[in-house]
Amino acid sequence: MKTHFRQMLAATVCLSVLLLWVAPASSQSNGYHIFVSNEHSGTVTVINGADFTVTTTIPVGKRPRGIHASPDGKIVYVALSGTPIEAPPTLDTNGNPIFVKGHDDDDDDNAKSDKAADGMGIIDPVQDKFLRKIPVGSDPEQFALSKDGKRIYISNEDVGAATVLETDTGKNLTFIPVTREPEGAGVRPDGKVFYITCETGGDVFAIDAETFKIIGHIVVHPRPRSIAFLPDGSRAFVPSESVGELNVIDTVNQTLLKVITLPKGSRPQCVLVSPDGKKVYASTGRGGKVVVVDANTYEVLNTIPVGKRPWGITFSPDGKYLFAANGPSDDVSVVDLATEKEVARVKSPGSPWGVVAVPDSQ
Repeated sequence: MKTHFRQMLAATVCLSVLLLWVAPASSQSNGYHIFVSNEHSGTVTVINGADFTVTTTIPVGKRPRGIHASPDGKIVYVALSGTPIEAPPTLDTNGNPIFVKGHDDDDDDNAKSDKAADGMGIIDPVQDKFLRKIPVGSDPEQFALSKDGKRIYISNEDVGAATVLETDTGKNLTFIPVTREPEGAGVRPDGKVFYITCETGGDVFAIDAETFKIIGHIVVHPRPRSIAFLPDGSRAFVPSESVGELNVIDTVNQTLLKVITLPKGSRPQCVLVSPDGKKVYASTGRGGKVVVVDANTYEVLNTIPVGKRPWGITFSPDGKYLFAANGPSDDVSVVDLATEKEVARVKSPGSPWGVVAVPDSQ
C-alpha cells in the first residue's frame, strides 16, 4: 500500500513539473510580430515583438505601401503598385512643396506604369509566406478593413476612385469616383461609414458602407494622408501634410470642427488614436518626430524624435509601444508609450512605408 501511494505521489509530482514546464510555451500566444512594408525593395520585414529582432524578410512584389491585418490576425494584406516612384518635391522657404507642372504628386511620375503589378498581396503571418495577389483596381496605396474583415475599402490613387473588395470571394463590389489622388482610407468604428481622403484638393469623403453613396464632403488644407477615429466614432483626425495641421472632423454631421497647428516643420502623415481615446499620435514625415496631441483639449503635449521621415505608425497589441516606419533611414523606431521615448531602432532595408503589429495565433 505504501509503495502504491509513493508511486501515485511520484506521478503527481512529475505531472506538476510537466505542467510547469509547458506553461511558458502556451504563453507564447500572447506575443506578436510586426510587419513592415518596404516600398523600394518590394519586401515585407517581419520583426519579433518580444525582442525586436528581425525574423525574416518576405518578397511581395512592386512598391508595397499600405499594410493591415485582418481582424482575426490570420491574414496580412499589403497594397502593391506598379506605378513608378518619384523623389519628394523641393520645399519653398515656408517648407511647402514646390510642384512642377505635370508632376503634382511627390510619389508618382509620368513614366509608364506596370499595371500587372497592381494588386493586394496576401501574406500568411503564421508561415511568414506570401500566398498570392488579387486585383483591387489601379495603383492601390492605402486601404482599411471593415470591423468583421469581410470588406476592404481601397484608395486607387492614379484614377481618382475608391474600390470596395469582398474578402471571401475577392470580388470588387463597386468603384466609387472621388477626386484627384485618393490616399487615406478609414472606417468609422460602428462600420456604417468609411472615409477616403484625397491629397490634391484636400477632399475628405464620407461614404455610406451599405449604399456606397457619398454622404459627406469635407475640405481641409491639401494633402490629407490618413484618418483615425475616437473609439466612440464621434470625431476623426485628418492631417494636412502641406501646412502642418491636424483637422478634427465631426463624423456624425460630417463637418470640420477644429484645425490644430502642429509644431514648426511638421509634415503629418499617419495618425493614430490611443485605445482609450485620450491621445492622438501623428508621424511628421520630414519633421522626423511623432507628435502627441490631447484628443479632447487639442493641445500639443509632446514631440518624440524618431528616424528620418517617419511615415506609417502602429501600436503594439498590448498598447505598450508605438512603431514608426522611417523611410530614408531604413529602420523602424520603437517608442515606449509610458515614457514617450524611442527605446530601439530595427533595420528594415528598402524604405519602410507602412507597419502593422499582429498578435501571434492562439
